[in-house]
Amino acid sequence: MELGLKNKKALITGGSKGIGLATALALASEGAQVAIVARSSEALEQAATQIQEQTGAEVVWISADVSVESEAQRAVAEAAERLGGLDILVNNAGTAAARPFPEVGTESWSADLDLKLFGAINFARAALPHMRKAGGGAIVNVTAIGGKTPGASSLPTSVSRAAGLALTKAMSKDLAEDRIRVNAVCIGLIRSEQIERMWQATAPEQSWEEFARDPRHRIPLGRIGEAKEAANVITFLVSGAASFVTGTSVNIDGGVAAVL
Repeated sequence: MELGLKNKKALITGGSKGIGLATALALASEGAQVAIVARSSEALEQAATQIQEQTGAEVVWISADVSVESEAQRAVAEAAERLGGLDILVNNAGTAAARPFPEVGTESWSADLDLKLFGAINFARAALPHMRKAGGGAIVNVTAIGGKTPGASSLPTSVSRAAGLALTKAMSKDLAEDRIRVNAVCIGLIRSEQIERMWQATAPEQSWEEFARDPRHRIPLGRIGEAKEAANVITFLVSGAASFVTGTSVNIDGGVAAVL
């Protein structure tokens, strides 16, 4: 299948590790020009080297705090200037923050919403003029299945993720006339540094393969997913192969979620 990504200009937040890095690798492998954004310059430089070694692509990396509006504006402007435009935005930056409601203070609520919701808003707003100039574009907001089916002790993350889903649907309608498609992916258990820390803390006697396939995770497909598997779905959604797909969300969770 021809994805139509050659020479497309893509920016990925949270692009130095995990799903963000895997997405940057996938897009670069398809011929896209890639910019990655995160806070750590060291992690970004390492990620850029890895992408270049594996794909041969030159990578733009930009250190920025995505929760700060001025930093988002600066990062998008720099990426667009160095890439020669912007066609694709993947709002991936975020961390898990899950506690019971009584334990979540005002600062924690603000920090989570600033990172996951306003980070996506700020990057999308900054990217909009560049995508309009390009005649269209694609945005993917990376959220979590907890945004659809929040459980106990899942705050503030589940609320931020639910807001991200509402943002996706509303943006898709408002930006359709600009030929900008907006979709979301809802992540379940996908291998990451956080999941690996959970593995070491709860089952250090198991190998990764044993832990990933442990029945206690209750994943219908029988294992924890890999970052590349999430990246493949994101890559499809921003590609020309998904040209009539907008305003939707895709669960990448091995079948865990009880909702579509």
